[in-house]
Amino acid sequence: MQFAKRLEPLQANVFADMDRAKSKALSAGQDIIDLSLGSSDLPTEPHVIQAIEQSLHDPSTHGYLLFHGTRAFRQAAARWYIDKFGIAVDPETEVLALVGSQEGTAHLPLAVLNPGDFALLLDPGYPSHAGGVYLASGQIYPMPLRAEKGFLPVFEEIPSAVLAQSRMMVLSYPHNPTTVIAPLSFFQEAVQFCQTHDLVLVHDFPYADFYLGSDPMPSVLQADPEKSVSIEFFTFSKSYKMGGFRVGYAIGNADLIRALRQVKAAIDFNQYRGILNGAITALTGDQSGVQKAVEIYRQRRDVFVDRLHQIGWKVPMPEAAMYVWARLPEPWVKDSINFAVKLVEATGVAVSPGAGFGKSGEGYVRFALVHEPERLVEAVDRIAKFL
Repeated sequence: MQFAKRLEPLQANVFADMDRAKSKALSAGQDIIDLSLGSSDLPTEPHVIQAIEQSLHDPSTHGYLLFHGTRAFRQAAARWYIDKFGIAVDPETEVLALVGSQEGTAHLPLAVLNPGDFALLLDPGYPSHAGGVYLASGQIYPMPLRAEKGFLPVFEEIPSAVLAQSRMMVLSYPHNPTTVIAPLSFFQEAVQFCQTHDLVLVHDFPYADFYLGSDPMPSVLQADPEKSVSIEFFTFSKSYKMGGFRVGYAIGNADLIRALRQVKAAIDFNQYRGILNGAITALTGDQSGVQKAVEIYRQRRDVFVDRLHQIGWKVPMPEAAMYVWARLPEPWVKDSINFAVKLVEATGVAVSPGAGFGKSGEGYVRFALVHEPERLVEAVDRIAKFL
């Protein structure tokens, strides 16, 4: 049986390898402390659950849900953006419901790229960004992120021959895995660059609320209020702790929204209406749960980083998101995968190897702060013994 060549780049999956290593450690009797996945351990807010529960008893919510049936959700999303970022949004033409933001980043390349076209991606970056390009038979030009450049790409380093064949650029700040925040001035530079080179500017924005300092994060649409080249993806997985419900939306350029809608219509319908009712309640209801979650992750960050410093592993204080991005000590500095595999086998502590996020991620590991502080301290103590 022969399969499409586009599957070949998808065969190597560091995270699948880590899942096997975790399973092996569990079978060997290890107590697993899983810091490898950024899936929140915090519960969805009760008022959101109640809205979904009430929908279950309404037979009118049980059928297929087409685009026009998502109007109330799109209106709530538009209002949320207007209130949060001061950007005018038309819910009819500039918003699209998604099955999580990953649906958007994975499917948009099908609407933008022809076979052989380049997409400019962050390196390191979120793996699904690359997956969508490969499925569209596109090529990837990785934009390396370096600590000395603040983990921001340097657009002037992109070769002109690549730019001539490029159709889209994908950014994501606050950044996973480095946790860095990009200032509005950077997005303004990115918008101008994409306008000059006729590129679609995609911004994956799952950590819109997860700033651990004092300044809120900018939306790319604040740098492109006319939505000339930009589209942004938001998910309810982080801010509203709804990862398993798979709900998000795209917001931005009307032509891009229309094109993504065409792809989506060929692949699936929307998710269950009750989930969208829960999402509407999340956007329009009490927002205190969002800030409480941010405070919890801030506390976890402080405890975890302090403990790492106590054992002699110096890492920078994360600016945002729910991770710690740590440069590996010797002798592991060029072997993040082997470090992660050996660590979970020996201690039960699972982490994400930096190489899984791209070539420039080698030499780092990512810790997801998805456990209570006491458990995080225990994880670091196990790591100390391993080191």
